[in-house]
Amino acid sequence: MLRISLTGPESTGKTTLSQQLADHYGTVWAPEFAREYLERQGAHYTLDDLEAIARGQMAAEDAAAARAHRVVFCDTDLLVIKIWSEHAFGYCPEWISQEMERRRYDLVLLLDVDLPWYPDPLREHPNLRQHFHDLYRSELEDGPSPFADINGEPARRFEQACFLVDELLAATYGPAGRIS
Repeated sequence: MLRISLTGPESTGKTTLSQQLADHYGTVWAPEFAREYLERQGAHYTLDDLEAIARGQMAAEDAAAARAHRVVFCDTDLLVIKIWSEHAFGYCPEWISQEMERRRYDLVLLLDVDLPWYPDPLREHPNLRQHFHDLYRSELEDGPSPFADINGEPARRFEQACFLVDELLAATYGPAGRIS
């Protein structure tokens, strides 16, 4: 089972692209647990909330992987929670960092900030997207999973992601694994 994470700052199209890829490849995706959690609990959060979100994200990914066909797409990952925690609280619980090292992805798609910002009650930092993107890139460069940049308009993002996923499927399952 291939695990592919879509990560990056707020309002970069992670959810849309995750859904499109899952539909295209006839599989499932793991939604961003933080959104569901904060819609229930309210936009104000504590470090304890972030730890609960991290556990919920892992559970959502595992549940989706159990239902997936060959590949599962994860709309965000623990890296988002780590960077969010460090920004908001100046600290990330060690177990989250350890779990990030253990939970490897076959590919991480880092979405660029070249799409317009769309306001949302749960989004916080419209003027810090490039700053956060740089933090994600730095972490991914030192991390255990391979990653690739995804940028441009939504159709281009989808095309880039499909090319990378097709290559990964072919390398894993043989040429018949590629969907064209």
